[in-house]
Amino acid sequence: MPFSKNLNYSWWALRMGLGLAAFLAGLDKFFNLLTNWNMYLSPLAERFLPLSGKTLMLVIGPVEMLVGLAILTRWTRMGAYVASAWLLAIALNLLTTGSFFDIAVRDVVMAIGGFALANLTEARDTARNAQWSKSRLTSEPPRPVAAA
Repeated sequence: MPFSKNLNYSWWALRMGLGLAAFLAGLDKFFNLLTNWNMYLSPLAERFLPLSGKTLMLVIGPVEMLVGLAILTRWTRMGAYVASAWLLAIALNLLTTGSFFDIAVRDVVMAIGGFALANLTEARDTARNAQWSKSRLTSEPPRPVAAA
């Protein structure tokens, strides 16, 4: 079954939105232009960390950038699943702060979007592989080249 044009538009929108958001959020861990990321770290989580919140953000930044790049390149499905799990963990962290509930809800919704992107990617890949296999079966075999 072919992947519909509308589903393809949705796939691209989710892929670009989630991929760029992850990459840019990771990049901003070094600059704090969008926000002060340290304020979102739960005091409960900070008690168990072997490093400071600021250092943690510097470690998390490249991880988020890699996840964003995975979503934007050929590893969309894997990156989307990782982003989805990551966003749920962030939402859980935010809930333990006792504030930022609105951002926690947003992150859960983004996690659902990541899950949807992973599933759409699987459906899209399946449709493309089926189409490619069908075209290979119906195409004429190559003709032998006549000897001169």
